[in-house]
Amino acid sequence: MDSNDEAYILLLLSDGNLPTGAFVASAGLESFVTHGFMTPSGVTPGRKKDKLEYTIEFIRDNLTSYARTASPFVSDAHVLVQEEVALAAASGFEGSMADTMLRLQALDGLYEATTLNHVTRRASKTQGVALLSLYSKGFTKPSVVRRTEDARENDIDIRLGSLVDEFKVAIRREETHGHLPICWGVLTAALGLSIERSQFLHLFLCARGILSAGVRMNIIGPYAAQQLLLHAVKPLVTEEAKRCGTLRTGLKRRSENKDIDSDPFDGDILTYNGPASTWPLGEILGARHDLQHSRVFNS
Repeated sequence: MDSNDEAYILLLLSDGNLPTGAFVASAGLESFVTHGFMTPSGVTPGRKKDKLEYTIEFIRDNLTSYARTASPFVSDAHVLVQEEVALAAASGFEGSMADTMLRLQALDGLYEATTLNHVTRRASKTQGVALLSLYSKGFTKPSVVRRTEDARENDIDIRLGSLVDEFKVAIRREETHGHLPICWGVLTAALGLSIERSQFLHLFLCARGILSAGVRMNIIGPYAAQQLLLHAVKPLVTEEAKRCGTLRTGLKRRSENKDIDSDPFDGDILTYNGPASTWPLGEILGARHDLQHSRVFNS
């Protein structure tokens, strides 16, 4: 995919009207505020933190932890879909997608196990299945376009559509969970985005969602949110995307030709190179979201 096509897809995916969770999830910000962690306190004599400083600090801590937790799953899901297309093309788009599905479900199960609170798991699954529906209903090629495409392009599109639909069916049957990072990796790989762009955009949307929640909660105004998005968020996202871009979950690569059912994960990969949570306070506050007397967000 050339840079112009990739830039166009980035514009489509960054649309605030898409189901990326900004209207239903606060990423723990609401619980953070309710529990009094945004109450102005003394920093230096004669000076107190304002809400913009608290917001930037929350985004930084949340994004650092989420990048380390989610980026390995985004990357591995992205690679699996790319490998599926390559193998299908080599075999003339014949054969089963069962191996790819098993590996995606193994990734999904690992993310479920490593997500530490039920509120985060709930939000992740809701947003994940919404992204799969977005691809099926909004990003697959309509028949009028397919008639003008060559046969190989149509075969790729059909194969990807079938993979997404099969994953959605597995979620409905409760055979897998449909967590956001896995579904995001599937979606962006199906659209042809590079893995680096996929990681960066995922973290950007995470930060933008927090700012959107802050606006809805009247913590900051819409203009201040745009200022932070332009001047404060970019270096945070860039740093975390660079720091976590090479992280992987440890799922065995297809080229090793090993039985996914017996042992789906590579024990040779050191655990510190895999997913991890780095902000315990955020996990505790996120888990307490449902205990609030009144709530604006579901999570």
